[in-house]
Amino acid sequence: MLSFSPSWERYGLQKPLPLSEINVHVNPVTEMRHFKCEYPTLVGWENCNTNSSRSCWLRDTASSQPLFNQYDINTDYEKFWPPGVKREFWLNVTGQTISPDGYLKPLGKVLNNTYPGPLLEACWGDDITVHVTNYLQDNGSTIHWHGIRQLHTNAADGVNGVTQCPIAPQETFTYNFKATQYGHTWYHSHYSLQYPDGVAGPLLIHGPSSADWDEALDPILISDWSHRSAFQDFQIELGSNVTGGARGKDPAMQSVLLHGTGNYTCTSTDNPDLCVPAKDRKPIFTKIFQKGKRYLIRLINSSTESGLIFSIDNHLLEIVTTDFVPIYPFKNESIQVNIGQRYSVIVEADPSAPVQADGNYWIRTIVAKNGGNVPTYSNQTGIIRYDPSSTAFPTSTMASFNLNISDPPLESLVPVVPWAVDNHAVNNVLVDTFEALIDESPTHYYLRWDLTSTPLWLNFSNPTILNLDNTTFDPYYAVVPENYSQGYVYLVITNTNLPGFPGKVPAEANHPIHLHGHDFVILAQSATPYNVTTSINTFNFSNPPRRDVALLPIGGYLAIAFKPDNPGVWLLHCHIAWHASSGLALQILERQSDIIPTIGSLVPTEETCATWDTWIAEEHGDFGPGNDQDDSGI
Repeated sequence: MLSFSPSWERYGLQKPLPLSEINVHVNPVTEMRHFKCEYPTLVGWENCNTNSSRSCWLRDTASSQPLFNQYDINTDYEKFWPPGVKREFWLNVTGQTISPDGYLKPLGKVLNNTYPGPLLEACWGDDITVHVTNYLQDNGSTIHWHGIRQLHTNAADGVNGVTQCPIAPQETFTYNFKATQYGHTWYHSHYSLQYPDGVAGPLLIHGPSSADWDEALDPILISDWSHRSAFQDFQIELGSNVTGGARGKDPAMQSVLLHGTGNYTCTSTDNPDLCVPAKDRKPIFTKIFQKGKRYLIRLINSSTESGLIFSIDNHLLEIVTTDFVPIYPFKNESIQVNIGQRYSVIVEADPSAPVQADGNYWIRTIVAKNGGNVPTYSNQTGIIRYDPSSTAFPTSTMASFNLNISDPPLESLVPVVPWAVDNHAVNNVLVDTFEALIDESPTHYYLRWDLTSTPLWLNFSNPTILNLDNTTFDPYYAVVPENYSQGYVYLVITNTNLPGFPGKVPAEANHPIHLHGHDFVILAQSATPYNVTTSINTFNFSNPPRRDVALLPIGGYLAIAFKPDNPGVWLLHCHIAWHASSGLALQILERQSDIIPTIGSLVPTEETCATWDTWIAEEHGDFGPGNDQDDSGI
């Protein structure tokens, strides 16, 4: 049996250090956590992933097979992956009062009694099984495995109204899928607005890297945070969409968190009973660096509405992955992570001038300009210490970099495994053009965001995956058939009105666009309006950047393409929670006739719908037939 430990983390534990309080220091406790990757069927293969060869994963040393004797960074992971083992997990969704930033949120919702939820860990090629039980009293739930390809496992994508009915209270749904990719991501509820209330956690799939590192940190969620329930905040968002197209800002958030830890300063308008005393607050996020080591840091933006910029004072970041895609490394002083995006960065513990004498440096998480509504917050969200015994707060200063919301320049994001995108069908791109704007006609009492001719509006009791014999769909299901079996599907999403698309209200907003079930290439990404005649001439078809979330800029457009090689019903949506719940989404119905033959039995889905309908009938829940529903469902 081939078995090895791909990484470990050193943890520093200390008492709370809210910035408003005098520092009370406790020496950090160092502990080791080991996790093993196992490949029992690969007899004669060995682990080749070391500090100086992170690009290698497994090597065949027993045979003379010349065609395939190594899994590494150059392996086409959409076609090949090692045969791993089964990893099984249990998650419980419950309601719980939580206070990640020092202010109580009575309507929090969590996984396994913690926020963020527990780290789920597997290895490239493993089979993953997760049993999710819903213990919420008045909500259904689902769990979506963000960015996971779900090759031939569409029914495990975890989107209520699309791939399943919600999990009724006291019921369990089991998700099964294979880790064909490697890297890090997150899992979160796709039931209405549950994930902003705390139903989210990290998922790590160990594999190779495009640059060498010595020590890896567990995935880090960066996020904005509200003290109110997102279900309450959404009413503010709906109220800002008024007739005539005038829009207020998205609901104000109160703080910024670094992996579930923040520092909120209570004000005179806050409820003093909800303000947690400094001595009882969570400690500020702290990591100990050893000079000369290279640290792998895995970042995830799990925000409700905010694009965030991550940096460490006086340290360069070497970016090595975008979402699940290994790229050729490039260095920068910061990395902007938009909602749903992930980056792996390597930081060498060799600070640049001015070097701090006490060895303490701020980790900063900054809300990008035009990228969120957090009126007052501290961007000093964590500390890097070179001296474990230090008690001081850092005095380091922030570098100067662009704070405007954006993705990194496309020319910096070069995938290691190349795709040569065919362009023979480029003139057909107009067939699949969509506008991310506000519908000028109210849907269920409010003006709402949409991509097609109507906002997405789902019936939880009737998911699309149980209607694959349909030849037509309700327009509010926003179903877009894509029945190609080869080549690429081209989509252009604009942020302005186009000729021939009446009924839309202009609205200035950036949108992080996420596609389920696929990586997509970015043919073009521009802040200038889309021109149906000339913009196509700027598309890049030669190994363009590839990922599963990309930013649609204000007033511009995003042109993407994906391979139609994964039959299923796949959601495409803005990952700003308010916009998705408003209806800014559509469903890609990919190779409709091939879906059932590839995914097999839908009995678990049907059983979940039966228990959901029984609960609705008994409890008269908000989303039952004949009851009002205030959001799209996703």
